[in-house]
Amino acid sequence: MPASRYTVSDVMTHTAVAIGREASYKEIVELMHQWKVSAVPVLEGEGRVVGVVSEADLLPKEEFRRTDPVLPDQLEEASKAGGVLAEELMSSPAVTVHPDAPLAEAARIMARRQVKRLPVVNEVGMLEGVVSRSDLLKVFLRPDEELEEEIRRAVLAELAPDGTVDLTVREGVVTLRGPVRDRALVPLLARAIRAVEGVVDVRMESSGALGAAA
Repeated sequence: MPASRYTVSDVMTHTAVAIGREASYKEIVELMHQWKVSAVPVLEGEGRVVGVVSEADLLPKEEFRRTDPVLPDQLEEASKAGGVLAEELMSSPAVTVHPDAPLAEAARIMARRQVKRLPVVNEVGMLEGVVSRSDLLKVFLRPDEELEEEIRRAVLAELAPDGTVDLTVREGVVTLRGPVRDRALVPLLARAIRAVEGVVDVRMESSGALGAAA
């Protein structure tokens, strides 16, 4: 089905703020503050990503400022409290994503690894950009008219070509009206429409086969 499939390269920030291994703690903090980012990739050579320094990597310096005993499960964080260079502070290997990855894959990686930003790297690990949580939400800025046109062309034209099903889109919510020739197509329709990037929800408001199956 020819519905759009946005990838990371469609929404990522191509001009990424990055640092080298020798960047100092204060330099990193100043850079994050200046560019309003929560993490920066650490590069070596001609741009290969070797790690990431995030706010979570910097906070142990404040958290373990006092001399309280360190618990066994705090050893890794406590060790970063003494770090002064990026190579001592960074999390490595870096959690990254490829530019041709679907947005859903990037979202899953962020959720599972509990990170807010991902360096985008090519097949040899060279930095191409950065994708953030807010970048992934850009698809929900697509106009309703654009969503409607794509759904009609890429979904209804294939699954409901007889024209008995109509739709409206408002604030990203798609509402279907009209009977479907085969009840088995109803879940397929809903799934195909939800797969269109930018769709917030799908609702069935109709009588007949479509309403009964919904």
